[in-house]
Amino acid sequence: MVLFGHLLAVTEVMAVGGITASAATEAYQELDLPPYAPPAWLFPPAWITLYVLMAVAAWRAWRAAGFDRAQVLYVAQLLLNLAWMPLFFAADLHGLALAEIAVLWCAIAATMVLFWRRDRIAGLLMGPYLGWVGYTSALNGGIVVLN
Repeated sequence: MVLFGHLLAVTEVMAVGGITASAATEAYQELDLPPYAPPAWLFPPAWITLYVLMAVAAWRAWRAAGFDRAQVLYVAQLLLNLAWMPLFFAADLHGLALAEIAVLWCAIAATMVLFWRRDRIAGLLMGPYLGWVGYTSALNGGIVVLN
């Protein structure tokens, strides 16, 4: 039941992000992109995979320690994740989105450490997400410079 709750939470974040990103493909293609930018079609499958890993990580950490500060931080980073898409795409505030994603990366790293202390697999499952957000940060930075 708790795993379902974690999956539902990331599904909600993904749905709101999807609504915000409905015109994102077009907006993304109109930007001057750095040479390391992936094609727009790569983002949905990457995020779906990451959200599933995040939900399983949160569930495993919850099984090990219950609802504690690790889960609170997990919710905080989900809200930061949710905030980035509207800043970047809907409001075209690329510089502010870059600052926000830096805070998000730090929150993910802290969540990963706390999850690791509760369940090593939970910590490891957050690794791809941390890496992808690091890459997205570099992409966001490149877009700020080029646009």
